[in-house]
Amino acid sequence: MKLDRNPFTHAIAAGEKQIGIWASLANAFAAEVIAHAGYDWALLDMEHTPADYMAVLGQLQAFAATNTTAIVRPEWNDPVAVKRLLDLGAQGLLFPMIQSVEEAEKAVAATRYPPRGMRGVSGATRATKFGRVTDYTDRVEDETTVILQLETRLAISRAEEIAAVDGVTGIFFGPADIAADIGHLGKPMHDDVWALIRPAAQKIIALGKPVGTLVLDPVFAASLLNEGFSFVAAGTDAAMLARAADATLAQVKSGLTTP
Repeated sequence: MKLDRNPFTHAIAAGEKQIGIWASLANAFAAEVIAHAGYDWALLDMEHTPADYMAVLGQLQAFAATNTTAIVRPEWNDPVAVKRLLDLGAQGLLFPMIQSVEEAEKAVAATRYPPRGMRGVSGATRATKFGRVTDYTDRVEDETTVILQLETRLAISRAEEIAAVDGVTGIFFGPADIAADIGHLGKPMHDDVWALIRPAAQKIIALGKPVGTLVLDPVFAASLLNEGFSFVAAGTDAAMLARAADATLAQVKSGLTTP
């Protein structure tokens, strides 16, 4: 049995636009609801959700039956967490709050087996279909997506050096934390935020490295993809549910006749 090809890794390397969705509800049933929508990629978030490893396992199983690549964001740049998530079969990881070349190198090393890294070896894991995938160790580096998230002005100032680290698949800009870092907490769409992100993104794109982000505005998401961003998540499941619930209630209330 051969290792499955990761379509997302190869798509962004080829410059193909990839539309994503953020899975924040930390639940396999909720993941299955969005899994069949047809997004190119989905981010299973552990950093800002109650998700644990069993929750992520259920989410990965929900996406396994679809063509959507499931990327996991661990709580931190922790090689132990990375090892466990890769053994669970995560096809890629998004590392939060990368601030330096050294932190980037640590993230990559956590995804690599010795002598190129520090990932521990275990044969009978979900990632290897419990020992049945015969070429796993030969091909896993080429298939695993390694994305680094830049979330501060300092990180953005080092974006090109971080992007150049061997083994980095792409760079992700976190507008919410960037906004907080520059004094615009709660305003990820502020002009100052994107005045930082856009030039840095274009420099990385010029180096041939894919860039991505998360925004909650589908129109803005499309504009970023048209500017050269390779992978953009256009919303979160939690926000979509909240907005739909609010809109439905408001619509019913607006249709009520006065008693």
